[in-house]
Amino acid sequence: MLDSGRPDTVAITHTLTFEGLEARRVEVQCAVTAGLPSFAIVGLPDKAVSEARERVKAALATLAIALPSKRITVNLAPADLPKEGSHFDLPIAMALLSAIGILPRERVSEAMALGELTLDGRLNAIIGALPAALAAGEDGRDLFCPEASGPEAAWVGATPVYGAADLAALIAHLTDRTPLDPMQPGEVIIPREARDFSEVRGQERAKRALEIAAAGRHHCLMIGAPGSGKSMLSARLAGILPPLSAAEALETSMVHSLAGLLDEGGISRARPFRAPHHTASMAAIIGGGRGARPGEVSLAHNGVLFLDEFPEYQRAVLETLRQPVETGEVVVARANAHVTYPCRFLLIAAANPCRCGHLYDADRACGRAPICGEDYLGRISGPLMDRFDLRLEVPPVSVADLDNAPTGEGSEGIAARVAAAREIQLSRFAELGVAARVNADAEGALLDRIAAPDVPGREMLLSAADRFKLSARGYHRVLRVARTIADLDGATTIGRSHIGEALSFRLITPTAD
Repeated sequence: MLDSGRPDTVAITHTLTFEGLEARRVEVQCAVTAGLPSFAIVGLPDKAVSEARERVKAALATLAIALPSKRITVNLAPADLPKEGSHFDLPIAMALLSAIGILPRERVSEAMALGELTLDGRLNAIIGALPAALAAGEDGRDLFCPEASGPEAAWVGATPVYGAADLAALIAHLTDRTPLDPMQPGEVIIPREARDFSEVRGQERAKRALEIAAAGRHHCLMIGAPGSGKSMLSARLAGILPPLSAAEALETSMVHSLAGLLDEGGISRARPFRAPHHTASMAAIIGGGRGARPGEVSLAHNGVLFLDEFPEYQRAVLETLRQPVETGEVVVARANAHVTYPCRFLLIAAANPCRCGHLYDADRACGRAPICGEDYLGRISGPLMDRFDLRLEVPPVSVADLDNAPTGEGSEGIAARVAAAREIQLSRFAELGVAARVNADAEGALLDRIAAPDVPGREMLLSAADRFKLSARGYHRVLRVARTIADLDGATTIGRSHIGEALSFRLITPTAD
């Protein structure tokens, strides 16, 4: 119903504008008053919103709806909140049609709408349908959106979602001539991973490191000569990761919805695998640009971020990874935006040992070896290097190994162990009543409770920490990795062997012999 005290000349509906994942409510008010014919949109609209005036007028003309020769004013409240995006077209059209008596005011005022209009009245798909449906459900409003965005919005299941192919279909629904059926959620997309670890010749230690990384979400750095298989191994990591849980799928899809990456309303249960090029800008990796959009670290939320040629990234880009890796969220602060995105990802980095890549081959190394290797890997700062739980060298594979038939374990067997280890972690954290999901989330008192080694294991860890000058962060990361290794073995207690294997991946110094 119309709010009490609101003039009858003012019609309203509701929509949203987005600040990161946060959907900010916007009331669309339309007043048709006496005066010279005009059509104004106020309330801090950006260029796309201001242009809605022309799209709405053309769409109404296509439907043979004549606007009155009066002054039409559309206000987007609150007026001091910046509004941007073409999805304001539909709510503006609905408020205007309500103001001139074509649509019932009560139904329009209780609705929330998003959609972009074409000049002939069709509704184009928009980004942000998933968080919009969540906000509509919280407010108890029906959501109206383009038909192409309906299956995506329907995944929330908290409110009826009506998707219309064009403005005429929406008018027919709201006037009860041809009611629309509520949209149904799109299909769950479970892509089949064609790349298998059984295709990898040799590199058993690297495969073991990736298994540990996948089981506990431990960040991993691989260093090796060109062609040793670093990228090939990383590309097969997706095949051993468990599917996203329902909660994780919704979290991930919220980010992808804002980035316009959801296909035909389907939500994927596969974990994201993002592999940006090393020339990517800071805004592309961290987030930013127009509207402070999510970057690669957020698009990889609950999945994998693979950074090949790691030292080749801009130094500033690499250093900005330090905080997101540690906290699991990134704050994109700009002059006109300040938004927070989630970014709990598994970082897999690959690097050559030096610029020429042949540091370990005396016959092919350049004349600056080993100084060139120190200079090259020196681009990775100590604090950033300290955040990698697993560090390993990936040696070249001999031609003889390449000529042999594959003998290594396939992805199916590794994936089963990874899934079992993750189930152990989920059960453990559920019993403790904490929100953590994997061992990489454990810290402080929680880490002390779940990762206390036995006496021989503690003695080994303390000795190694003293001898190799482990930082406090390094010490705790060894415990987390050891806890994951024990989970993979099905062991309740962390023993000396688990600590030893965790240290073997931690203490490596990737330089020439």
